[in-house]
Amino acid sequence: MSNIRIATVVGARPQFIKAAPLSLELAQNADFQEISIHTGQHFDANMSDVFFNELALPAPAYNLGIGGGSHARMTGDMLAAIERILLDEAPNAVLVYGDTNSTLAGGLAAAKLNIPVIHVEAGLRSFNRQMPEEINRVLVDHLSTLLFCPTSTSVQNLKNEGITQGVHQVGDLMFDATLALTPIAAERSSLLEDLGLEPGAYCAATLHRADNTASAEAIERAVSFMVECANGNEVVLPVHPRTRLAAEKFGISIQRPGVRAIEPLGYLDMIALAKNASMVFTDSGGLQKEAYFHGVPCVTLRSETEWTETVSAGWNRLWITETYEPRTDIVEYGDGKSAQTMVATIRDWIHTNPSTNDR
Repeated sequence: MSNIRIATVVGARPQFIKAAPLSLELAQNADFQEISIHTGQHFDANMSDVFFNELALPAPAYNLGIGGGSHARMTGDMLAAIERILLDEAPNAVLVYGDTNSTLAGGLAAAKLNIPVIHVEAGLRSFNRQMPEEINRVLVDHLSTLLFCPTSTSVQNLKNEGITQGVHQVGDLMFDATLALTPIAAERSSLLEDLGLEPGAYCAATLHRADNTASAEAIERAVSFMVECANGNEVVLPVHPRTRLAAEKFGISIQRPGVRAIEPLGYLDMIALAKNASMVFTDSGGLQKEAYFHGVPCVTLRSETEWTETVSAGWNRLWITETYEPRTDIVEYGDGKSAQTMVATIRDWIHTNPSTNDR
């Protein structure tokens, strides 16, 4: 088969980062054609456009502009729009990342049309079904034909749910991206100089999960916790649009003694901020790993994490605990060549499944 058409669905900041090394690898293989669909889930330019520019990703073939609203409204609108595109484009497979509403909409649209689904970061589990992300990742795993797992733990999670076919342990794409982009960030980012920050003399933070932004009390709890645990260092917090809107709604100021609230950052600036911090506070998934990649201890502002190996390896702890496990390396995140492994696996699978060639 000379032209393998892959439709990639992305919509949120972490997905742009993961997509960068894999999209680059696909572009370097002449037998692949990638059709990029941006749902618009992160509609703020600082959370979307800047990442495409910095990561050297081509402009999406489709930009749906679907952001905001309830989970049901957003997912439903995405599902209908993606379905129309897939009917027109007839890809051999649909590639989705992680656990967002964009992931679920892309996976559902493909599965309903009998188009194989490829799920990057398959098998992750926090075992907290109150989190929308957990629902999304479980559902998409059960819809998927190829499941790319970062670690043996994620492989075992799938096995526990009866999923063993099409499962591949491939390492972590974000490690690919970090290895490639950290030297570029060191050259291009002037963030520390612009903010007057000294390496190792501040903490970096992100905050956006629903549990931490759903009420005034939740925001106060998270911000106060960071200040208390920062050992007198200033907490530098790029404010996510959801968090900014929530703070305004509840009449809370995030900017306070011990906290410097700033605008959302591009990826290169975020690398610089995290790499040079003394500690990272976050409720996101990706930054827990990025902190490890940069050798910076992390505190996750949640009661559970899907990236359990960051905790067992001593680089991360949940905010409900007070100490870290003994520190070790996480070898399962790979050698920075996960994208190459994934492309080779997709090619082999396409060529050994003739029915996918008829699209």
